[in-house]
Amino acid sequence: MFNRHVSKNLSAYCHAELPPEEARRVASHLIKCERCRSECDEIELGIQFARQLPAVAAPEGLWSEIEAMLDKQAEGARPEKSSFGARLPAYLAALTRSRLALASAVLVVGLASAAAWYYYRATAPSWEVVSLAGSPVIDSDPFQKTGSLGIGDWLETDASSRAQISVANIGQVDVEPNTRIRLVETRLTEHRLELERGTMHALIYAPPKLFYVDTPSATAIDYGCAYTLAVDDSGASFLHVTMGLVALESKGRESMVPAGAACETRAGVGPGTPYFEDAPDDLKAALSRFDFEDGGTEALKVVLAESRQFDTLTLWHLLARAAEPDRAAIYDRMTSLTPAPEGVTREGIIRLDKKMLDSWRDELELYWFREDVPVWKKALRGMWDR
Repeated sequence: MFNRHVSKNLSAYCHAELPPEEARRVASHLIKCERCRSECDEIELGIQFARQLPAVAAPEGLWSEIEAMLDKQAEGARPEKSSFGARLPAYLAALTRSRLALASAVLVVGLASAAAWYYYRATAPSWEVVSLAGSPVIDSDPFQKTGSLGIGDWLETDASSRAQISVANIGQVDVEPNTRIRLVETRLTEHRLELERGTMHALIYAPPKLFYVDTPSATAIDYGCAYTLAVDDSGASFLHVTMGLVALESKGRESMVPAGAACETRAGVGPGTPYFEDAPDDLKAALSRFDFEDGGTEALKVVLAESRQFDTLTLWHLLARAAEPDRAAIYDRMTSLTPAPEGVTREGIIRLDKKMLDSWRDELELYWFREDVPVWKKALRGMWDR
């Protein structure tokens, strides 16, 4: 659907100046277009960078000083008006050059300071941890109000303790009781945690694919969002996205989970199929059987029967996971909920033609980013403004 790039709209989009429908279309395009997403990330980074610059006011009395010097020159030059007229432009030019040089120097210092601050925060070898309750520990060492989580360090909470991690300069992670989490990597292009067990809440305001969380059964990849991720003792995890978009990946298997949706993972299987949390209970139960209990065609029939238009999120993911004979039934149910776009055929979908699958996904995303849940980047802009 989005064959043309949206570069010309990106500045207005990042500044929240587009009409809602156009902003929604740009957001949907960005998820699939790496080129436009890269441009958008640069614009957003520039906006965030500019916000770190200190406001520098012009020196008090600057204009008064200019007026006084002009008056002095005018009084001394009255007998020779033509001479003053000849000298005044040169004087003003010299004065302007000196003021511009001063302003430029102040701007360069401000930019350098902001750049140094941003680079330090983005590449600092450790993250600050704040105790929210009880007595969390870092590598078995208790700390009082604040601690430092270095690369390789484990943060652990018991049944009565909670903590908050500052994720470099891009957000925060709240750590719930009975959780074990480790800092794996922190650098300008990648920040990574490992959640061995327990529950975390992430709020990230960064370009896509900068923040990662490894679990025993999948990796959560952030696209600028807020989400909850829980891991049980078996290594299974549950992801619930409240803002933006998160990808779950493991061994080539991927699930894209937008706001309002959830996804389960299992050790040895990887990500299951995403679904909206307000989907019918029978659909969710059948989907779990299909993903993790070898439910096959019988479970799929229940999913298809219970599906709503929003549930094309689930059905599209199932196309690549169902056996070939079942893909026709999935296609038929999807087209009964919303027509396939031009160029997408039943035969092409059954044979998993990548171009057709991607085209249909682009079309369906307008339904997946529902009006009752925030759109990726639209919600993100609100976090930038905090």
